[in-house]
Amino acid sequence: MQCKPGCRGFTLIELLVAISLMALMTVLAWRGLDGISRSQSRLQQQSDDVLALQATLAQWGTDLDAMAEQPGTPSLDWDGLVLRILRRSSAEPGEGLRVVAWTQRRIGGQGQWLRWQSPPLLTRGALDLAWQRAQVWAQTPGDEDRAREVRTVALDQWQIFYYRGNAWSNPLSSADNPADVPPAASAPSGTSAGVPDGVRVVLTLSSGQAINGTLTRDWVRGSIGGGK
Repeated sequence: MQCKPGCRGFTLIELLVAISLMALMTVLAWRGLDGISRSQSRLQQQSDDVLALQATLAQWGTDLDAMAEQPGTPSLDWDGLVLRILRRSSAEPGEGLRVVAWTQRRIGGQGQWLRWQSPPLLTRGALDLAWQRAQVWAQTPGDEDRAREVRTVALDQWQIFYYRGNAWSNPLSSADNPADVPPAASAPSGTSAGVPDGVRVVLTLSSGQAINGTLTRDWVRGSIGGGK
C-alpha cells in the first residue's frame, strides 16, 4: 500500500516520545494501585488491632466475672508481675475450676500482654499445683506452659488497683490490707484473701497500633453492679 501525497509515517523521535509517555503513565498507575493496596493493608491492620483489643478486654472481664471461691486458695492474687484468678471452667456444674493468669513479657523486643490458663482442675492437689505453676509461668515459662499461653495485645506496661473502702489503691501497699480482712496463707504480703469490690487495670499500649497510649478498664463485682 502506497502512501498518498502529503502523508508520512512517525519519526523515530516521535515513537520514542510516545513510548516514554506510555511508560510514565504505567508507572503512575502502578504507584496509584500500590498506594491503594497499602492503605487497605493499613486499614485492615488497624481493624485487626481494634478487634484484638476488644476480644482481650472481653476475656479479661469474663475471667473476673467467673471468679470462684475455694477454701485455702485466694480467688485473686496480684504480686506485681502476674495476676492469678481462680475461676469456674464454665457455667455448667461439675466442670471443675481453672487457674487463669495474666502477665506482661517482652517477646522479640516488644512487650506482649499474655494470658495463661490451666486445664480443668478436679482435685485439690491439681488446684494447688496449677496455682503455683501460674506464678512460675510468669517468671520462667517452660515449653509446656508456653503452649498454654496466648498473646493478646502489644503492651509496654500495666498496673493493677483494687477498689475497697470507697477508694482505689495499690494491692501491694499496706493500706490495701485492712486489719479486718485476714490475708491468705499462701498469698504474698500486701494481698488479701477477700475479693475486692472492684479491679482496675491500667494498660500502656505500645505505639504503632490503632489504639495506643494509656487505657483504663474497671471491673466491679456482680453483687455490687456487674462487670463493665
